[in-house]
Amino acid sequence: MNPTYPEGRDLLAGKVVVVTAAAGTGIGSAAARRCLEEGANVVVSDHHERRLGETLELFRAEHDGRVAALTCDVTRQDHVDALIEGAVAVFGRIDVMINNAGLGGTRSVLDMADEEWTNVLDVTLNGTFRCTRAALRQMVAQGGGGAIVNNASVVGWRAQRGQAHYAAAKAGVMALTRCAALDAADHGIRVNAVAPSLAAHPFLAKVTSAELLTELAEREAFGRAAQPWEVANVMVFLASDYASYLTGEVVSVSSQHP
Repeated sequence: MNPTYPEGRDLLAGKVVVVTAAAGTGIGSAAARRCLEEGANVVVSDHHERRLGETLELFRAEHDGRVAALTCDVTRQDHVDALIEGAVAVFGRIDVMINNAGLGGTRSVLDMADEEWTNVLDVTLNGTFRCTRAALRQMVAQGGGGAIVNNASVVGWRAQRGQAHYAAAKAGVMALTRCAALDAADHGIRVNAVAPSLAAHPFLAKVTSAELLTELAEREAFGRAAQPWEVANVMVFLASDYASYLTGEVVSVSSQHP
């Protein structure tokens, strides 16, 4: 049975949300769309300038005046700082930071080069750290309050062949989330993460074999991958005031069974 796409309920009305890796058709783009549909002003960001421009034009056609775009390479601190400063310049503040940027790939530890390991860790873990730190500093400067939502993965908990670099990075995102939540608690800022198991989007098909995707889908209780917007819905919940008592949590977005 296909899931029903939900209507917006103004869960983020009046809030300013920044989403990294929001271009294209993946979880980041779905999160940006859902935030717009929930009433937020949204800054979409990505390192891929052309795709980001296309995403901006699409969102502007649907939500004119409530969306802006800024390019950002999360491996560069100057880019991250410019993203935060730019978002504040456009909308006056930041209430929610959704750290979605990540880099995957499949390679056995036996064959993995240092560069492959480092690239995945730098985008997925270090990039999340850089954006979290910058967003927290801005939220504190505003007087406190706000929410950060990180994108982790169930492979941070579960072993999978060829995923040592990605799994290590995502496990790091989980640990970062829990520790940053304690550091931010005195300022009324919440830090949580989602851990999707399998979300269907074109980029995943480029870096994963069709056989593995079929196998992973068969492990899910529903016998299918999640739609990106189903993951985005949980991100919206964690960003909203409905999650006011949740911090330092990693929420599994999965129907996977052993």
